Amino acid sequence: MNDVHAKLDSHFSLEVLADILSLPKKSIESRINKGELAPCPESGLIDKAQVLHFPQVKSIHESRWDEELKIKPIRPYKLIELFAGGGGLALGMEQAGFESVLLNEWDKHACSTLRHNRPEWNVVEGDISNIDFTSINEEIDVLTGGFPCQAFSYAGKSLGFEDTRGTLFFEMARAIKETQPKVFLAENVRALLTHENGKTLEIIKSVIDELGYILVEPKVVKAIFYKVPQKRERLILVGIRKDIFENSKAKFEWPSPYKRIMTLTDAFKKGELYETDVAESAGQIYPKRKAEIMENVPQGGYWRNLSDDLQREYMQGSYFLGGGKTGMARRLSMDEPSLTLTTSPAQKQTERCHPTETRPLQSREYARIQTFPDNWEFQGPLSAVYKQIGNAVPVNMAAALGRSVVRLLNELEA
Repeated sequence: MNDVHAKLDSHFSLEVLADILSLPKKSIESRINKGELAPCPESGLIDKAQVLHFPQVKSIHESRWDEELKIKPIRPYKLIELFAGGGGLALGMEQAGFESVLLNEWDKHACSTLRHNRPEWNVVEGDISNIDFTSINEEIDVLTGGFPCQAFSYAGKSLGFEDTRGTLFFEMARAIKETQPKVFLAENVRALLTHENGKTLEIIKSVIDELGYILVEPKVVKAIFYKVPQKRERLILVGIRKDIFENSKAKFEWPSPYKRIMTLTDAFKKGELYETDVAESAGQIYPKRKAEIMENVPQGGYWRNLSDDLQREYMQGSYFLGGGKTGMARRLSMDEPSLTLTTSPAQKQTERCHPTETRPLQSREYARIQTFPDNWEFQGPLSAVYKQIGNAVPVNMAAALGRSVVRLLNELEA
């Protein structure tokens, strides 16, 4: 296994290189055809030395991950988390050294998960609009949360804090206003960048400014760079309170990427991420005919890898619509990170079939792809478990972001 890892440290598959560079695989193949890249004849892998001029590859090669792991809070930093879900972000922040004062979540099964795993956490279940944050007496260092992306009602006016009332962003902004954390960290879908032609983000920025915070330039963060075997992308917003930031030399720095890209082999097998192979767990199963069709899809393949008659049967009306639809009848590959997990592994548009067995991913496999520890136990029916895991922030990515926030707070304290 170590030989394999040494190879993966110094070589990339075409698929993984495409993910690192945010390019389609065809673009890498085109560079090979032009002679710009030369894969190793035996393995078909690209030697890292050939692509070191790309900044993304260079940052992996020059990773400061091990140094950043040593970042520790110089005093106990207090955290409030909103929209906590099944605990991915909260767990990562805990690993980075934060102490939770309050976690809010309206979903009862997610709250059960949080209480079951951390009985000492103050989990407030229910609607965020009913929480009076002014009643919190402790000084809050950080407020985190992933508010859903919603449209604001534009009535031809430049919207401020009060005008966003009725949205969950308003509730997060209200929590910031009432608790005055030194820093906040919000995560969202990448689509927020272009939502309503960018107007939604502009309003969010103006409200953050109105609340007295400097916004670090928002960044789309890719989970594959942070020791997560999954191609998940999230938009991260970090705000720092102006009154403390303007009088300091502190600067927020995004976390350094890990030194290699994790794959499903890392998620499911004993190795660098986990001390054992993944255990059997509850999972959805395919209807008989669907399983028979999916048997014919190779690792990393999808509906286009089926014979024409099976394509027609499986796709039905979609067969004639053209377009990629690469999530349909999709089987994952052990040699790549997983596609972004959804709230169900067997949805027709976003199929997540196990690489070597013909079945949807099981719940524990789901949890490992999101880098939850094996002892983190999810509560509720299977559908609720998949939903909690599928919506989570990957734990290792959350911890990396958390360490960057700790470093910032340490500088602000100094």
